[in-house]
Amino acid sequence: MGWAHFPGWFWAATTGQHVGFESWLERDRLVLMDFDPAVVGMASRPFWLHWHDGERERRHAPDFFVRRVDGSAVVVDVRADDWIAPQDAEAFELTRRACAEVGWRFERVGTPEAVALANVRWLSR
Repeated sequence: MGWAHFPGWFWAATTGQHVGFESWLERDRLVLMDFDPAVVGMASRPFWLHWHDGERERRHAPDFFVRRVDGSAVVVDVRADDWIAPQDAEAFELTRRACAEVGWRFERVGTPEAVALANVRWLSR
């Protein structure tokens, strides 16, 4: 088939609902967010941003929207450090600025620390 993505659904105990993911890296981040006691809600692909980069129309959907126990919001993009192309970096920066405009935090996260992820996976069983 040649698919580059590994989409699926993760059952989040935090929300009692499935949350979509498009890669194993996103799934791993969902596992960690679900284990975080400061996270009370999460949604995948929460919105689209549209802009013109001077040459063409562009768009970007962040990976996750996270609501924290203190009421704050975090928009999360998941991308391994060595997989960030210039157009992705531009999209992440635009997303960060848009989030700041509405009082949300933005995080671009990469590959989680292997031991921490293994421990959370083991505990979640």
